[in-house]
Amino acid sequence: MRNTQINIFVDCHIFDKNYQGTTTYIKGIYQEFILDKDKHFFLAASNINHLKTVFGVHSNVTYLPLQSTNKFVRLFLEIPRLIRKYKIDYAHFQYITPPIKACKYIVTIHDVLFLEYPHFFPWLYRIKNYLLFKRSAKQADIVCTVSPFSKEKIKHFFNVNSIITPNAVDPVFYEKYDKKSVQELVKKQFGQEQYWIYVSRWEPRKNHLNLVKVFAENEHYKEYSLLFIGDQDIPNKSFDAYYDCLPNEIKSKIHIKNKVSFQDMLLLLRGATLSVYPSFAEGFGIPPLESVAAQIQTVCSNTTAMADFDFLNGFFFNPEDVVEMNQVITHALATPFPTDSILKLQQNYNWQIAAKKIEEALLKAQ
Repeated sequence: MRNTQINIFVDCHIFDKNYQGTTTYIKGIYQEFILDKDKHFFLAASNINHLKTVFGVHSNVTYLPLQSTNKFVRLFLEIPRLIRKYKIDYAHFQYITPPIKACKYIVTIHDVLFLEYPHFFPWLYRIKNYLLFKRSAKQADIVCTVSPFSKEKIKHFFNVNSIITPNAVDPVFYEKYDKKSVQELVKKQFGQEQYWIYVSRWEPRKNHLNLVKVFAENEHYKEYSLLFIGDQDIPNKSFDAYYDCLPNEIKSKIHIKNKVSFQDMLLLLRGATLSVYPSFAEGFGIPPLESVAAQIQTVCSNTTAMADFDFLNGFFFNPEDVVEMNQVITHALATPFPTDSILKLQQNYNWQIAAKKIEEALLKAQ
């Protein structure tokens, strides 16, 4: 007789890469969801030892090692084989599901910005992901997304309804710390002091260019450094051309760090004077939440999904307008951190909400 416990497979291959928003999403939801002992969770990645440090050891969690790092082998062969072997009821994927359906599928499509803002993305990227995302959304039994903005766009482009499983913040960002001690450690380990920070991978839509313009052309480099943390995803020739023409005096105050561990990122965030998130477009945008939780003064774009961040009222700017961006940054630098923003953040964005939404969808889908 088959065990009545629901078996849920989670594709965690993203944990084999560097820290990013999708990692935060899976971690946050399933750290909550695995507390439900009526369900058994099968978490799969190449490095299951790392997964164990993230999720811990539980009687209802089985870690499955993925043998292949090739995404086609993983989706076409390896994962369907694991689904059949372990009698999986639901399998949760990010963006793309296997082409052959081996059980009920859950897919989270965080955004379809490449369709709403095509000028920021290469044409081949747009075509490939349109076909893959649309097929996955049509195939899935449950489609999740992370914001009302993304929900509306998924409905518009794919004619598919989705549920909102909002992003939130890892509890570690709320932990208390001594600012002075952190700043001393950052100076010792990284040589950084009095700096702004922007945590994001590199794409043209992330708007690194306008932030550098504000930093350089308003002479903020005389008092601060500017620290970028994130891996390059899509090249930005406009940024490169502008940066290459800057004088060495300014270049020396701009620091770019790739392949940064989570712990180093957290340390650098805590040591920052200001967190800036100037992106043109986001399906959600986790870094502003994280910097507010860490009590770092934060300014942010007022477009797309970020417009919902009411805890940042008074610290929004139009990412197209470098004058306004500079005005808001200058205001933030002269203003004490608004501690009431943390309570607003906790009330509206927590992982219990997201896990509950998926659980409700599972009940409806059975």
